[in-house]
Amino acid sequence: MALSSDELERYARHIVLREVGGPGQARLKAARVLVIGAGGLGAPLIQYLAAAGIGTVGIVDDDAVSLSNLQRQVIHGTADVGRPKVESAADAVARLNPHVRVVAHAFRITPENAPALMAEYDLVADGSDNFSTRYAVSDACFHAKKPLVTAALGAFDGSLTTIRAHETGPTGEPNPTYRCLFPSPPPPGTVAPCAEAGVLGALAGVMGSLMAMEVLRAVAEFGEPLVGRLLMVDARSMRFETLGYAWDPDNPLNGLTPNPAA
Repeated sequence: MALSSDELERYARHIVLREVGGPGQARLKAARVLVIGAGGLGAPLIQYLAAAGIGTVGIVDDDAVSLSNLQRQVIHGTADVGRPKVESAADAVARLNPHVRVVAHAFRITPENAPALMAEYDLVADGSDNFSTRYAVSDACFHAKKPLVTAALGAFDGSLTTIRAHETGPTGEPNPTYRCLFPSPPPPGTVAPCAEAGVLGALAGVMGSLMAMEVLRAVAEFGEPLVGRLLMVDARSMRFETLGYAWDPDNPLNGLTPNPAA
């Protein structure tokens, strides 16, 4: 996909990178990325995907901007309070990079609507804040054979991994699924929501930016993605640790006895 003279100047710092170059930037321009959530993680993620020149960014969110969001959801401003987040985020992208097309999906993703939505995109980045959405998205990505970058936030900690469970690893064994890492959601009430537990605003920026890095690496095809590795960030001690995880033969998606209902 050819780049215009304006795009060549805009993305010059990418194009001079040997690992990206013109071909990598063209892949970014051709890419269609679906972002789940325009909140704490989605806000910086969307901004960096747009700045990098991802051609089409789909945004799924059924919420409206509230004043308490603005401490961390930096794609929205005070004047956006009360507006649908997908509209506010789309306006911010238009201001940042007119070469990026935004497709707004102002609804909550479910196991029923996820498959058709996934079919429209090349890669999915999940920054949702609830377990039902995370499992619906990860299962749908597996069945649709789409790479998934998924992250989560705690009060002072975050985690990030890339799921490519529709592919095999270097040993010929299937890549792990999200359910290999987290077989089932925690019991209701055991994980306090953000409104109760709080969250450090800048941490959302760190984790959302790291999500963008994983997406750009996958699309432009450089480096080593976090497949089978979980990056854990502790903001109190500024410690980054990477834990390995592997395919679970008992998982219901690509295990030895798959469950079609999963």
